[in-house]
Amino acid sequence: MAARTPRPPPSPLEAHLGFWLRFVSNHVSMRFRQLLDQEGISVAEWVALRTLLERPDASHAELIAALGVTKGAASKLISRLEDKGLAQRQHAGAGARAQTLRLTARGRASLPRLAALADDNDRHFFGHLGTQEREALMQALQRLVRHHELKIPPVE
Repeated sequence: MAARTPRPPPSPLEAHLGFWLRFVSNHVSMRFRQLLDQEGISVAEWVALRTLLERPDASHAELIAALGVTKGAASKLISRLEDKGLAQRQHAGAGARAQTLRLTARGRASLPRLAALADDNDRHFFGHLGTQEREALMQALQRLVRHHELKIPPVE
């Protein structure tokens, strides 16, 4: 019987880029979620608000595609935004079942304050990096997104 070649031991967890990306990402996301929680907003609601700012009168389908959630999850999310007075549904035509979504004045007014929280979170985690380091990190991550054709933004 031939002797088996022993397998090399598993590489250490810390040897994987994915480990470090997840380590940093979890902490960045957790702190941002905590900042938003203080404002009574979830990360998914924040992403939806930003989407509606960029796409006034978005359809349910557009919001579903932008968030990468199911129709039911999008409907619940929209209902929460309506309950908070941040967004509203409008019928897309007389007697039509189709609806569009748009920010309310209160929703638009909340965005600068919420965006400042995102900016603060970025400064907290990445502010110590030099401009070139931040740009290189951003470009590397964006290259990964393009290479792997990643489309759905992180919402939770």
